[in-house]
Amino acid sequence: MYPNTRRDDIKEILHGKEVCDPYRWLEDQNGPETRAWITSQNKYTESVLGRLPGRDAIRHRLTALMKVDAITVPIERNGWYFYLKRTADQDLPVIYTRKGIHAPEEVLIDPHPMSPNHMINVSLAYVDHEARTVAYGVRQGGEDEVSIRFLDMESRKDLPFELPKDHYFDVVLSHEQNAVFYSKHTPQGPRVFRRDIGKDGLSDELLFGGQYGPQNIIGLTDSEDGEYLLYEVLYGSSSDQTDIYIQKVKAGSPIMTVVKDVPSRFHPRFGGHRLYIHTNENAPKNRIVAVSLDNLSRGKWVEVVPESSAVLQDFAVIGEHIAGLYLENVHSSVRVFTADGKRLPDLATPSIGSVSALEGSWSSSEAFLQFTSFNIPTTVYRFDIRHPQLTVFHRLDVPFNGEDLEVKQVWVESKDKTKVPMFLVHNRNIQLDGSNPVILTGYGGFNLNMLPAFSARAAFWVERGGVFALPALRGGGELGEPWHQAGMKEKKQNVFDDFIAAAEWLIANKYTQPSKLAISGGSNGGLLVGAALTQRPELFRAVVCSYPLLDMVRYHQFLVARYWVPEYGSSEDPEQFKYIYAYSPYHHVKESATYPAVLMVSGDSDTRVAPLHARKMTAMLQSVQDNPNPVLLKYETEAGHAGTLPLSKQIENLTDELSFLVWQLRVG
Repeated sequence: MYPNTRRDDIKEILHGKEVCDPYRWLEDQNGPETRAWITSQNKYTESVLGRLPGRDAIRHRLTALMKVDAITVPIERNGWYFYLKRTADQDLPVIYTRKGIHAPEEVLIDPHPMSPNHMINVSLAYVDHEARTVAYGVRQGGEDEVSIRFLDMESRKDLPFELPKDHYFDVVLSHEQNAVFYSKHTPQGPRVFRRDIGKDGLSDELLFGGQYGPQNIIGLTDSEDGEYLLYEVLYGSSSDQTDIYIQKVKAGSPIMTVVKDVPSRFHPRFGGHRLYIHTNENAPKNRIVAVSLDNLSRGKWVEVVPESSAVLQDFAVIGEHIAGLYLENVHSSVRVFTADGKRLPDLATPSIGSVSALEGSWSSSEAFLQFTSFNIPTTVYRFDIRHPQLTVFHRLDVPFNGEDLEVKQVWVESKDKTKVPMFLVHNRNIQLDGSNPVILTGYGGFNLNMLPAFSARAAFWVERGGVFALPALRGGGELGEPWHQAGMKEKKQNVFDDFIAAAEWLIANKYTQPSKLAISGGSNGGLLVGAALTQRPELFRAVVCSYPLLDMVRYHQFLVARYWVPEYGSSEDPEQFKYIYAYSPYHHVKESATYPAVLMVSGDSDTRVAPLHARKMTAMLQSVQDNPNPVLLKYETEAGHAGTLPLSKQIENLTDELSFLVWQLRVG
């Protein structure tokens, strides 16, 4: 029996519609009744998951897949290399450095001694261009908030000041090392401050941001010579509009506008005495323009890389060249151009897969990138932009035979006849008899791309004879800005229709059947599986819904959710309320329906998506008396959205998830 949950008769009229919210009391995260309810739910979940057979074997295999040396793409500064590395016997990534690419590495910051349970981790926030000072973030659990500390590279000791725990966007040190510039979230909106090093927080000077509100984000970038500071203002998390400002910060000059109030995306990078800007203005699949720092006038902008048939996902300026990261049929390619846009031979990647973390600088021809695919563990490569041949810097040594797998792409017809690409991963000898256990996952939002990538979850699943399916849903950026716009605001239902069509395709083509089909998603993907769960419950046997948005009527009132209003809309607007309420999962749980088994995952330290969504939805689903399938809440009191848990905890959590799916789908 589920723990008892009080149900209130809360109803309100919004724009003429009666809206019921019987579990609003669970929004009070720290209330005694909520805390007691969380404890009871966790005990119940542990009593169910803890007794499932085969857990030890699942944990053992995941440990082998995940306990391997892992490294991030290095950042080079003045001959020094900085990166995070976690060895196979460690729980957390450690910040390392080395003087020269082949020199011995040394530990800079080790987070393991910072907490007995390894719930404090560190991240690289900024390294100045002469490698004198390293700014690093210190994070508790999975919170988005961090404190920023500063390490002096000469003494290898922390400087006697830090930025206190807060929600920072970016940190930049002045070239003279006498001040730090930082952008952060405030209740009024994003703000940029300057703090003189060695002074307390009361002396912080507000530099910029007063004209922007809670839906905006401000990023900071400096030029390599420290002359300029760049302010990049995003309108919401998907940044469908961007304003750019620049300041000669060394000279103390006023802030100048590069672009403002243009309903397009602009992403700038410094390249010598130019700004190179990646934009979708008049180019749905993106292009790159160059802007002289001596003349920012729009009339003087020069197109250097025009739009093509492939999606220009991102770019880097490397050794006075441009490296463009493209998506063609939802997998990556890298094109190389001169500074003026002349196309050179492409960078040859190992196979069909995804490239990320393209890292380099204007003043050096050396660069790094990360490559992965479903059957290829993540590998960091080093190359010279002038002679683009990849050499391995680090490869994950995973005990996994990807040669036994088949990776293919199919196209699924959605409800409105739109063709949606989907990757399938499975053993080569699969039988299409409808009996295969399938995990179908997706995201579909914020212009984010879901690309081929190695994961322990998928590797384990296909080893057990399953199929891993990943569609590129509308709302993402896989096919350009029109693909994104076709899945946002009043068109959000398209995303759910695409996902449901993918499930129906898998069934119609004999890969699986509803009793063998599970769906999984997190964050915006949690909204996705929540909508699929309530709209087509008969299609699925099991659902894993992690850190989700589910009460879409009230989502914008909590934490940083104002950033997402440009993507979803807001129920405060009468017209937007209509389509938001129409799909809001929490409001469409029906007493008469039979729902799949559900594992809901969230936690106290999720300071991005309020965990109240998971609490309220769990209570609502558990209240359906005739549903024979379990509804479980796995609620972490220390974990959060940022995905920075110690490795041991990651393995334990994935063991719970896969044990649940193996149980529900009856996987041998």
